[in-house]
Amino acid sequence: MTAGVPQLPARYFSQLDEILRGEGLDTDVLLRDAGISRRLLGHAEGLLTLGQVDRFLEGLVGALGRRDIGFDLGQKLRISSHSVIGYAMLTSASVDAALRLMARCFSLITPVLRMRYRRDETEGRIEFDPVLPLGHDSLMIHIEAVLMGTHGILRDLFDDWLPGHRIELGFPPPPHVARYRGIQGATCTFGDREAFGMTIVFAAKEMMHKPRLAHAAACRVAEARCEAVMSLLGSRGRFADWVRMMLREADATLPSLKDLARLLDLSTRTLIRRLQRENCDFRTLQKEEAFERACRLLRSSPLAITRIAHDLGYSDAANFTRAFRRRFGETPSAYRRRCGQS
Repeated sequence: MTAGVPQLPARYFSQLDEILRGEGLDTDVLLRDAGISRRLLGHAEGLLTLGQVDRFLEGLVGALGRRDIGFDLGQKLRISSHSVIGYAMLTSASVDAALRLMARCFSLITPVLRMRYRRDETEGRIEFDPVLPLGHDSLMIHIEAVLMGTHGILRDLFDDWLPGHRIELGFPPPPHVARYRGIQGATCTFGDREAFGMTIVFAAKEMMHKPRLAHAAACRVAEARCEAVMSLLGSRGRFADWVRMMLREADATLPSLKDLARLLDLSTRTLIRRLQRENCDFRTLQKEEAFERACRLLRSSPLAITRIAHDLGYSDAANFTRAFRRRFGETPSAYRRRCGQS
């Protein structure tokens, strides 16, 4: 692991490569364009950089012409796919204990998302939020692969049976929404979450189920190995890139600095300082994303300019129009006409 450079386990992308080749897709060009060698992909302890992964997945979506490949990868994953962390979970004393371990060591599975798990008297909640910057298609592939991969883990922990649960998703229904309806035992809701990401919710009593392979001594050995590997992990990468991604992926209102700091378990002052170290500030990033979103909406949606101004946080359309003209030298209406939207 190179210090300060986030890297992802190659084994998952090796499995994805197998799926794609099974569908008749020649992945050699995609791998070459992403700077990934087949030798690295096949290495049990191989690691890929964030840039390699992003280029490979973005290129893959273009080659396939569909965006649901994360489902295919996630459905292929089971608890045994996750090396030592999988064995540690399988030998845990309960589903609750296994999920607490998984949350602690989740960066061994992928550093792209951060997992949290908590249980109270009524519910057990498994939460996943992005913590590394990726392109939209790459990020959605990760989220859907983690969703279905987590289902595979839970099926193994519950001995091939899944109790009823709900899945809260922080984005609108995708074109392949039918695949969400087919998830065993799940009720899915879209846009019903504070931030981009997902939450899986079970009744609290189900979390105390004891896996059939529970073994205290074996779990302690595997858990110690997980902790040792965790100590070698590098940093998450640039905070500014992550903030840009979270602003980009927000479904409606742009998240505040406080919202984003809470997702990272940081104070707002700490996040401000870390952005300053990267010669960035939140207000500038927020304005940049607001203008980029305005341009996207003006180009591709029939929304009234007053509605766009309101969604971007402007008190009225006149303020938005003045700010847009200062930035681009023309009014939103003129930009829309030039881009072919009536």
